[in-house]
Amino acid sequence: MNTMPRYAIYFVPSAESSLYRFGASVLGYDSYRGEARSIAGAPDDWNDITQEPGVYGFHATLKPPFVLADGHDETSLARAVKNFAHNHAAVLIGEMAVRELGSFIALVPQSPRPLLNALAEACVREFDRFRTPMSEQERARRMTPGLTDRQIVNLARWGYPYVCEDFRFHMTLTGALSAQKRDRALRFLCEKYEQVPGVTSVTVDQIVIARQIETATPFRVIAVAPLGQSPYRPFAYSC
Repeated sequence: MNTMPRYAIYFVPSAESSLYRFGASVLGYDSYRGEARSIAGAPDDWNDITQEPGVYGFHATLKPPFVLADGHDETSLARAVKNFAHNHAAVLIGEMAVRELGSFIALVPQSPRPLLNALAEACVREFDRFRTPMSEQERARRMTPGLTDRQIVNLARWGYPYVCEDFRFHMTLTGALSAQKRDRALRFLCEKYEQVPGVTSVTVDQIVIARQIETATPFRVIAVAPLGQSPYRPFAYSC
């Protein structure tokens, strides 16, 4: 069991937004406050359905979880994240939809957003200096069947297979489900999402640092960095 804290760079909507309240209630966990949440009308087995993603909180991954490398600490990471966010503009997603992604369900953009991929790749590259290289045991664990040659290269280079060209922006809402459970959960989530006010246009307007104290404990948001505060934004992405 890993007893070292792990950190990740996520997009998490503001705690006051209707989108975040929806996601936190679906997953049963508020990563800003570290408190349990609930959603009305959920099936009896909803806690089981969301147990795995609930550990991470409602988010979209930009830089996957990592242990801090020697020579770095939370202060230096927070400073780098603030500077990065300062120089990168917010990115418009527009409308999102509840969709099946393989065996799980997630919120995804209604249409392709290349600028989201560019922002995520910039995060992967910029913050990789903070990541402790994988151990052989971790690499073996992540070498799952079905990875492409490029994903295996990503795993070796970046510590995670689904980055850069293989990245897909999504906000997970369930764990892996059987077809029957997935169909039932999809109907429930679509109905709930349709009731959320003000989500016809979503913007990635901030990034956060999330910290997991040790394996199986939930991630908590420990720092928030608004995007696009610099008037120069040398690496800006237009909406």
